[in-house]
This record gives sequence, structure tokens and C-alpha cells, in this order.
Amino acid sequence: MSQAQGTIFIVVAPSGAGKTSLVAALLQAEPGVELSVSYTTRAPREGEVNGKSYHFVDRSRFEGMIAEGDFLEYAEVYGNYYGTSARWLRERLAAGHDVLLEIDWQGARQVRKVFPEAVAVFILPPSIAVLESRLRGRATDSEDVIARRLSEARAEIDLVADYDYVIVNDDFATARQDLISVIRCQRLQAGKQLSRHGDAIAAMQSPR
Repeated sequence: MSQAQGTIFIVVAPSGAGKTSLVAALLQAEPGVELSVSYTTRAPREGEVNGKSYHFVDRSRFEGMIAEGDFLEYAEVYGNYYGTSARWLRERLAAGHDVLLEIDWQGARQVRKVFPEAVAVFILPPSIAVLESRLRGRATDSEDVIARRLSEARAEIDLVADYDYVIVNDDFATARQDLISVIRCQRLQAGKQLSRHGDAIAAMQSPR
């Protein structure tokens, strides 16, 4: 049987909902899932590594890549571009690898236009009050920025019905297990298992 095509997993959440921490925990638990490393024009933050955290490029190069059609999806967020390499993603899927995209709602819509079979997960905070508390707990944003993030969070939550799975990040351990369960559930679909274990299954079936 032919090798199974990999699956695209999209994870979207409002700022402060805990998406980055949940994705990191998922990748540790499921090393077979590869994180797509986005391109961005924003400056690296402390501890970020080029090629691992992001591919950091200047605005001119990013816009050149847009013109060349290099991105499966891209968006401008808070004045900086973010984008996903189309060629890298297609190569990894063709090789049977599952790929996770940690992107915003705009990128999710663009990806699903090309790959409608992509599995989309939305991470919800338990409430707007908790989300605001988490944003303030960072102690990195001004009042104006916090207000903007909360307004944008409400707009993103308006689109929650567009997603295949919704996880409420109230208790981190529970949300982590929920996210892991989504990935494992998709991997256990009959078609994928038949491709992955085709020879072993054929050996156990009745002679034809």
C-alpha cells in the first residue's frame, strides 16, 4: 500500500489563551508532529533562535517572497508579516509527516482554502476576564495594547464555529491532554492506519 499523506494540524487562539505553551507540550509528547517554522519580519525576542523559533527576514525579502508565491499563507499582524512556506509544507506532507501550523485565524482560512482536509483546533480561554488577567500578568503590554488584544480576541472567538475542535484552556494539564487526543484520534483513522501498517494488516487477513 502507498505511504499515507501527512496531516496538517492548525492551532489558533487569541493572544493570551496559552497556545504557545500547549503547542510546546504537544510537540514534546508527540515527536512525530513537526512544527512549521514561520517566516517573520519582526525582530527576534530574547532566547529565540533563527530557523528554530522563526525564520527572521527583513520586510523587503518577505515582500519579495510574496511576489514569488513562496507562501501558502501570510498575514500582517501588529505591523509585522508572518508566513508559511508552501514548498516545505508540501514536501513534508508528501513524505508522510504530520505538520502543525501555529497561526492566526487569517492564516487558518488561507490554508483551508488549499487544504480543506486540514484539522483546525481553536484554543479558548475560560473567560474574557481570565484572558485579561493573563495579558496583564505578562507585564509587557500597555493599556492600549491590552484593550486592542481583548477586542481582537472577541472578534476571533466570534469565528469559533469554523473549527473542527475547540479546547478550553482552563486547567493546563487537561487542555494539554485534549490537544494530544485530537492528534492521536486523527492518526488512528482507518485509511491512515491501513497505509501505515498495510503489510502487517495484509499478513493477518484471510488468503485471497
